[in-house]
Amino acid sequence: MRAPRSLVFALFPLLASCQVFKPQSESATSIPIRLQGELTVSGGKLVLRPCNEKRQLLISNDGSTSLARDAAELLADGPGPLFADVRGRPAASQPSEGDGQLSLTQVYRLQREGHGCADPDFKRLTLHANGHEPDWSINVSAKGLLLQRPGQESLALPYVEEQLPEGRFNLTSEANGQRLELWVAPQRCVDTMSGAVQHLAAELRLNGKVQRGCAYYGGLRSE
Repeated sequence: MRAPRSLVFALFPLLASCQVFKPQSESATSIPIRLQGELTVSGGKLVLRPCNEKRQLLISNDGSTSLARDAAELLADGPGPLFADVRGRPAASQPSEGDGQLSLTQVYRLQREGHGCADPDFKRLTLHANGHEPDWSINVSAKGLLLQRPGQESLALPYVEEQLPEGRFNLTSEANGQRLELWVAPQRCVDTMSGAVQHLAAELRLNGKVQRGCAYYGGLRSE
């Protein structure tokens, strides 16, 4: 038996509303996003103000990361703000708790010094690594890698990336009489000079000489 036309037409708005609102409610808080910004402590709680924004996001459910402890250690040397590069799931909050919450899933780096929001290289990089004694830094992009050391000419090289078990990988290059290997592993790493915390440990092997440091993903790579 066919339903009356008037009943079918009456159901159209209800069916349409189901199609519109269900996907929105499921996706609103389920997709992690990467944010950088100023991290401060307010009322004993961590608050993130994203770069070039006025929003104040309350950091929630931080038990899965060491952000609270790391922030406390850096702030012990003086007042903030700190620069934080994190990934998390946004969620709504009470009106008295700022402009929303961010439930963390990953901390890429936390630092007091450096370019922070004004970093001109971040968006075009897949990886940045650096170390000390002696100082060195490597910027990795889709075009190649650039090794920089004080008092020496910058060295631009092509590279091959190899994925390894447990989230590790290495970059290798052999050109211009140089043999370079950069080994990277997912491990909390603290910069020995600045105290900055990064999410990757790095080991540079240049012509057989080993130098250790830390690393983090650039804007072109978020895993």
